[in-house]
Amino acid sequence: MEKVSLPLPRGPALLARANDCGSRFLLAMQGLSRCCLFHNSCTSLEEKLRDSSGPELLLIILQKTVKHPLCVKHPPSVKYARCFLSELIRKHEAVHTEPLDELYEALAEVLMPKEPTQCHRSYLLPSGDSVTLSESTAIISHGTTGLVTWDAALYLAEWAIQNPAAFAHRTVLELGSGAGLTGLAICKTCCPSAYIFSDYHSCVLEQLRGNVLLNGLSLEPDATAPAQHPGHNTYDSESPKVTVAQLDWDVVTAPQLAAFQPDVIIAADVLYCPETVLSLVRVLQRLSACLKGQQAPDAYVAFTVRNPQTCQLFTSELGQAGIPWEAVPHHDQKLFPYEEHSDMAILKLML
Repeated sequence: MEKVSLPLPRGPALLARANDCGSRFLLAMQGLSRCCLFHNSCTSLEEKLRDSSGPELLLIILQKTVKHPLCVKHPPSVKYARCFLSELIRKHEAVHTEPLDELYEALAEVLMPKEPTQCHRSYLLPSGDSVTLSESTAIISHGTTGLVTWDAALYLAEWAIQNPAAFAHRTVLELGSGAGLTGLAICKTCCPSAYIFSDYHSCVLEQLRGNVLLNGLSLEPDATAPAQHPGHNTYDSESPKVTVAQLDWDVVTAPQLAAFQPDVIIAADVLYCPETVLSLVRVLQRLSACLKGQQAPDAYVAFTVRNPQTCQLFTSELGQAGIPWEAVPHHDQKLFPYEEHSDMAILKLML
């Protein structure tokens, strides 16, 4: 693998994720980019609206966003839908004097409802399948940031989709799974034989189990007892065996880690403070030690470069622990929407 240097932030360090209204609405962005009217990426929405003589373009946009079947079944954030439709109406009114009833009717549907504590995010995959997540509408909820999806999870998922052989017919252990986007994308596109989601916070684990079932996967009782959870398996027999495990990096024992028998270990956006960096390196050391004598698992850690010192601490601690690493070459970020000025990296670790 080509060795490349870690990126440095192009702009100010991201201290917190951007507001839901300003950054996401996944089906909206994907729908516009895949719409036949938007193949020319150099043409702005305003120009397309100006050139269109009828309502067809706006109707297509509505059908690919707020009226998409996934959004109807699993509604996104009310606040975001409201902001998105208001902006779409503003752009339409800037170039056309004739109002479109469907736009105002869609806006009226989201003007009155209060924002719930949970919303859905739906991600379209290249296979035609999708991943839908139930997430918190707050960045920090119940004392954790693990109830929402962060950019590094998207980045690692996109890399995995482009490199399915890294996961095919293998057992994958994910550390700090959060809402579950990366693992669900891997389960649906990369054919792992087994996938172990793990996290520590009870609310994160509860939401994670719900998201696994929401996406048609069955749940095993635990990593060492592969009896199927009754009534939930809507996938075929080739579906991976999926486990959600509670894993405290600071207290988990070597025998507990050895029981997972992972072929691949991944983690995304878990380098957000020095304390978690140190805990992560310790658990990686334990994994490496307890799997001695076996084929060493591949390990990939994806992160957003918010604070270069935190990233440098991670690589320094890896060196002290005797864990070699190399940076995975950057891949195009075309599948998912990302925060602006968001620099990300993936390290491959040799355990």
